[in-house]
Amino acid sequence: MPLTLIYDGGCPFCREFALRSELKAGITNLRIVDGRADHSIRHELNALGLPLRDGAVLIEGEHRWHGSEAIAELSRRMKPSDPLLRLLSTLFCDGQRSALAYPALLAARRIALATRGLSVDPDQGLHN
Repeated sequence: MPLTLIYDGGCPFCREFALRSELKAGITNLRIVDGRADHSIRHELNALGLPLRDGAVLIEGEHRWHGSEAIAELSRRMKPSDPLLRLLSTLFCDGQRSALAYPALLAARRIALATRGLSVDPDQGLHN
């Protein structure tokens, strides 16, 4: 069954993680979607209570993971050839560690977006 990762393409850290995951994570049928660029998918996620402003979303069939849970699930499935992904998957494969570390990732994302003049919420045009 296809696995879809929806991430914030405005964040350079998120983009790098997503692109590395697509190319080097060893997950077959992984589809990567820039949620900042895809308005319709953001609308669907918002309707499901999974706003991109609160973190990445991972979808497989009817299963949906959001934020730290999405990163933990993706990390558990990785068989990375890339050293950085190996490190990240080891760190984030445990749900508790992922939940503890995720606020720091969101803070880094917020700073990265601010330096680019982008809002944390892709549905808002102005920096917040």
